[in-house]
Amino acid sequence: MQDYLPAGGGSAPMNSFILALTILAAGSLLALLLRRSAPATLVATLSVVAAAGLAIRVALQVLLSGESLAASSPWSLPGGEFRLLLDPLAAFFVLPIAVLALLCALYAGPYLRHDGLSRSLAPHWFLFNLMVAAMLLVVTAANAILFLVAWEIMTVTSFFLVAWDHRQARVREAAWLYLLAAHSGMMLLLALFVLAGQYCGGLNFSDFGPLGQLPLGSASLLFGLALFGFGIKAGLFPVHIWLPNAHPAAPSHVSALMSGVLIKTGIYGILRILSLLPPAPAWWGWVLIALGGGGAFYGIALALLQRDIKRCLAYSTVENIGIILLALGGGIVAGAAGLPAVALLAYSGALLHIWNHALFKGLLFLAAGALLHATGSRDMNRMGGLLRRMPLTGLLLIGGSLAISALPPFNGLVSEWLIYLGLWQAGAALDGFAALPLLLLIGLLGVIGALALVTFVRLVGICLLGEARDPCAAQAREAEPLMLLAMGLLCAGCLWIGLLPQTALSLLSKVPAQLARQPDSAPLAVPLSLFGSCGGVLLLALLLVFFLLHGLRRLRPPHSEPTWNCAFRFPTPRMSYTGEAFSELAFRRLLPRLLRPELQGGVVKGRFPPAGRFCQRALDPVLDRHWRPLFVWLADRCQKLRWLQQGQLSIYLLYMFVASALLLSWSLWTARGG
Repeated sequence: MQDYLPAGGGSAPMNSFILALTILAAGSLLALLLRRSAPATLVATLSVVAAAGLAIRVALQVLLSGESLAASSPWSLPGGEFRLLLDPLAAFFVLPIAVLALLCALYAGPYLRHDGLSRSLAPHWFLFNLMVAAMLLVVTAANAILFLVAWEIMTVTSFFLVAWDHRQARVREAAWLYLLAAHSGMMLLLALFVLAGQYCGGLNFSDFGPLGQLPLGSASLLFGLALFGFGIKAGLFPVHIWLPNAHPAAPSHVSALMSGVLIKTGIYGILRILSLLPPAPAWWGWVLIALGGGGAFYGIALALLQRDIKRCLAYSTVENIGIILLALGGGIVAGAAGLPAVALLAYSGALLHIWNHALFKGLLFLAAGALLHATGSRDMNRMGGLLRRMPLTGLLLIGGSLAISALPPFNGLVSEWLIYLGLWQAGAALDGFAALPLLLLIGLLGVIGALALVTFVRLVGICLLGEARDPCAAQAREAEPLMLLAMGLLCAGCLWIGLLPQTALSLLSKVPAQLARQPDSAPLAVPLSLFGSCGGVLLLALLLVFFLLHGLRRLRPPHSEPTWNCAFRFPTPRMSYTGEAFSELAFRRLLPRLLRPELQGGVVKGRFPPAGRFCQRALDPVLDRHWRPLFVWLADRCQKLRWLQQGQLSIYLLYMFVASALLLSWSLWTARGG
């Protein structure tokens, strides 16, 4: 394989990256051949650790130097060659994929140990390693066919991992919905690359230079195909429908990997196509702002209503993807208005939020998995009192909740502050009505942030505080050391960016310049040192208060008298707040009627009313009222085509002959027309 560096340098770094892909593929095959759970887990985990270490080193080198690495090799398939490109944009996504994959692999061993007693874990590790390799290949592929092959491998392996616990009907339904949505996006991507190849006469990304000269109509068509083709995978509202079901169904480390980085491959695809198309007009940015802002509010509103802890985190992912797209749209609007410094600020906020979300959402899903592993339930109303029984996991969950709520001293505050600042500067620089929506978006982000704070205060309070609401919660034990190590490193990453944000921004500084097409731009001139100093002081104060309270608790003599319990002799779990009760005020006062949960029962009649029942269901209006009826309608129509499935080989050979004859006739007709 021939290696080259367009900007100069040696070939060793790219060879190291190719070696990482090879190690992942070999580790997956060896794990499958070993069959037994323990050796398969060991081999697969070591291969992920080794490959991730190589990928991290190469990605850091590209981000620090700004150089692009490339590798190519001819192949026998039509459509170009096997070609890889590791430029700053690709390296920006390689880094979180490798980091989170390494930590999820460490976490998965003890997490799946009990499951490995009843069945072999070899298929899981085969699929896990292949999915990691496919994600790395997706963000570095520089040929359309290679990209689509890697994209399909990533989809199929993640489908089987979502369906890992396939004995449950809900898991099977979630997996099939994910596969349906993913292949709907795949059809759009096929159309995208076919049109791009037709315009440019080649399928290598290096052949796509003429896309930059396309007229606005043709470029807008490709932008629309990319937005929704990649947006389905990214969880873009309103085509997010697979995500809230698939994340709870998958094993927790798979949920962390999918939410943290797999959906970001959709963001990568959108950014890659935008970098190939002509400079984006302002209305493309407004489309992203509208979809992103609507998705952010929709996602956090439904997250507030969920009692399933992983489903709550899944809807929060829809919210954060919306925030990222909103910031990218703001960057496009600022660039089209001739505000390059503001565009760089918006792009930097969006990109830093991609890294931040990978860290704190990975942490939250792993912490939720630890709670599920200890209690056997995802229902937060069956938890309670877990901070006393799982103090380290509880503290890490609190840290992730602070980060995702954009509270100091964690990382979520930094990226969201950059997004606020970008919207404010763009609104202040624009004139007339163009400025008003951007300034109103600041208020929308404030409402979304308030709902996020309520959501995660509710999650922490119901799951960790109070008394155990279920016997399993009362017997919960702390997570195992490797699980705690993975979560602890993610929490440390959240603190690192929160306390030293300038180091992260300097590391990714080449990427916003690449997106804004300003390779010689100066670094962001924003006062970020204040975050480090204030965050450090706050962190020290929190640690001081924690150790002071801990010391006072040990010195204080124990009390035997029970607290006042409203004249009841013994408190019961039924007296505790539920998740639904905690969020009732928020959804009744802040959410539109369309997003409010469905209530059943709860009406008291008569002087001596009989035993009653109250039920609250949080529906997804987009899925349950629009997409699901459409799927049912299509399924009914497709049933009428069942007669084509005759079950006879001769009939199927006839179908193949007719299809081949039609394709040959079409080829001859188009050749004559040419």
